[in-house]
Amino acid sequence: KCIVEQGTVGASGDLAPLSHLALGMMGEGSMWSPSTGWGDAKYVLESHNLTPITLSAKEGLALINGTQLITSIGAEATERAGMVARQADVVAALTLEVLKGTSRAFDSDVHKLRAHKGQGLVAKRLRALRHSATYPSEIAQSHRFCDRVQDAYTLRCTPQVHGITHDTIDFVRGIITTEMNSATDNPIVLAERGETISAGNFHGEYPAKALDYLAIGVHELAAMSERRVERLVNPAYSELPAFLVKDGGLNSGFMLAHCTAAALVSENKTLCHPASVDSLSTSAGTEDHVSMGGFAARKCLQVVRNVEKVIAIELLAACQAIEFLRPLKTTQPLEEVYKVVRSVVSPWDKDRYMSPDIQSAGKLLKEEKIWHAVKLHMEQYNSKQDIETRFVTYQSIFLLLKVFFSFKR
Repeated sequence: KCIVEQGTVGASGDLAPLSHLALGMMGEGSMWSPSTGWGDAKYVLESHNLTPITLSAKEGLALINGTQLITSIGAEATERAGMVARQADVVAALTLEVLKGTSRAFDSDVHKLRAHKGQGLVAKRLRALRHSATYPSEIAQSHRFCDRVQDAYTLRCTPQVHGITHDTIDFVRGIITTEMNSATDNPIVLAERGETISAGNFHGEYPAKALDYLAIGVHELAAMSERRVERLVNPAYSELPAFLVKDGGLNSGFMLAHCTAAALVSENKTLCHPASVDSLSTSAGTEDHVSMGGFAARKCLQVVRNVEKVIAIELLAACQAIEFLRPLKTTQPLEEVYKVVRSVVSPWDKDRYMSPDIQSAGKLLKEEKIWHAVKLHMEQYNSKQDIETRFVTYQSIFLLLKVFFSFKR
């Protein structure tokens, strides 16, 4: 069914968009199916041996007076945000590796002192991906004795910035899940009590506020990523060929890819202005406060799409940077990431049409192939660390008991 994106203020439900949804069920308006394409809803239904519904009392309002549009778009935005956030951690680890950064900032004892859930999770992932004792890295070994004290914030503070994004996604997922499993029409029929109550469950403020928050949270992944791309293409930072290509005078390399990332990040800054801070009185003053949730959801989804593209560009740039560090190898999980990317995108030896490559990298992210390339390696690392932690704990207990019994004697 063709459902309009615009026209809802998220107050008395998503009336205009959901009316279009209900129209198709009634056999009115236009509808689409794989076998018929677009056509009059009545004939599309007939072609599938379906009969248009006939509405009874209250059923029309039940179909249109809810937050389904906000919630459905918000659910897609939340799930896609979760997927790109997980993989942004992996891509950040790869960039840190090729920029010859240190993992010292991700020490577990450091992050126990600021015990935010997301921060600890990201630090743990970065340790798992770059831990040279578990997964030896020739690249890390090559700069073992460098005199650099600390890395830039977009490298060193990845757990702190990516971490709040993960926590934001978890929070929003809870709001959207509750919304999906709620009655949001009006009036509410309480059959067991034999009562009908006019109330306000249709108001879109919950998903609207949550999705504005999600847009702001997930945007930071792209803000960090674009700055890391700048460090990759700038020889003053990377100590690699300018724009990650040979013959810089003849080739532009990743210059315009970085420009694209910068443009998307800048666009997101405007899209992240919260829609739900606005309200316009409608319905002759009865709906005197509205959520603007439909716009909040659409903006949020566009922010997520832009973030996916920026992370895809960083992924390509980091893999291209590895070409200039060969024959040195990175850690085993990050080599797997490199292999996945190179299965769809070849290295750049000179300029070529880059858009298809960015789309291919974006598809890898949407299909979570980058995540699946490292997931098993991280699980094995974490399992090993847990065993070592338990061993140390048991060893400490044994020593304490030994001291105790020696005193007792």
